[in-house]
Amino acid sequence: MTVRPPVVFLSHGAPPLVDDALWVSQLAGWAQELPRPTAILVVSAHWEAAPLTIGATDPDTPLTYDFWGFPAHYYDVTYTPPGADWLAADVAALMPDSEPVRHDPDRRLDHGAYVPLTVMYPHADIPVLQISLPTLDPARLVTLGERLRPLRDRGVLILGSGFTTHGLPFLRDPSPGAEPPTWSVEFDLWVRERLAAGDLDALIDFRHAAPGMPYAHPTIEHFAPLFVALGASDDPGRPGRQAVDGYWMGLAKRSVELA
Repeated sequence: MTVRPPVVFLSHGAPPLVDDALWVSQLAGWAQELPRPTAILVVSAHWEAAPLTIGATDPDTPLTYDFWGFPAHYYDVTYTPPGADWLAADVAALMPDSEPVRHDPDRRLDHGAYVPLTVMYPHADIPVLQISLPTLDPARLVTLGERLRPLRDRGVLILGSGFTTHGLPFLRDPSPGAEPPTWSVEFDLWVRERLAAGDLDALIDFRHAAPGMPYAHPTIEHFAPLFVALGASDDPGRPGRQAVDGYWMGLAKRSVELA
């Protein structure tokens, strides 16, 4: 019998996430508590493309190493889960005629997808498909999540991958254990409270309503996947389980599980 999984928004980290023992244990422990999905659909902050674009389904397509200046061994990482042609077809079928869909057979998983998945599902034995962020408008992304929601009935784990705060230009200490800046703490606590209250309207208006802006998100692509996850949940007004918290490089790694 297919078990219907929850929806996940996680802060994905840079490639060195795998070197952080605490974060690895948090993500791995969380994954063990989730029902095993039939497939994973990822929306990552690192792929913006309009119209909605469906990535490669061929597991032999190379990963997208979309980062620069890291030690060489991070570019040697491989992650080759099975493709998901059926999931790509289902995603396309769920989009209305007014929302065109593209396919990019050369675009495999980027680090917002494969880095956390190497920790959560290290055996790479669950089919994975990535789709693009077709917009950064929160309300439209909630609608996209609503359209994707039926996939959960087929056992698909819908995973929004971003970062709860992402003010990289304003970090003074890039070390993993750095003291978080005030803007990061204030924004993170506000998100915790709004998620606990199920306050979708405030979250949608985060650019104006949240403290710590615009420093917490000088660009908003890392917060945008949360809205796909909220839309794919059964009730965005229902409080989610906040599965991971804390900071890394001063950035909030808060992650949430939504029913």
